[in-house]
Amino acid sequence: MTRKGQLTTPRKTVLEVVCASHTHPTAAEVMEQLKERGANFAYATVYNSLRYLTEEGLIRELKLEGDASRYDGCMETHHHIVCTNCGRVDEVFAEFPAQWLEQVAKETGYRVDQEQVLFKGVCPQCRSLKAEE
Repeated sequence: MTRKGQLTTPRKTVLEVVCASHTHPTAAEVMEQLKERGANFAYATVYNSLRYLTEEGLIRELKLEGDASRYDGCMETHHHIVCTNCGRVDEVFAEFPAQWLEQVAKETGYRVDQEQVLFKGVCPQCRSLKAEE
């Protein structure tokens, strides 16, 4: 097996950080969490590990809001909701009705193989802070 196909120590450590996080971390946040664990990997190693793990289907790269990609270790089918106030990202496991997907296919002519929907709103914490004002 070539080194490209191996789950090297940096790759495994990055995978553990992403899978343990429920905040959908950016690469910079992964770096911070690695430093907190005492791991000292170069930025290039972390970025290359994230790319490798994404390409291998072990994590997902999310392009949600802003310029920075976020990473998700949950591989179950799900969607995301982003707080328009603080930027928090949460997972949504609700399934869409088959008729909705059929309508999308009919309208566009596409064969829908997968769906990824992004919801936007205000999270409970931001709503409660606003109510306190």
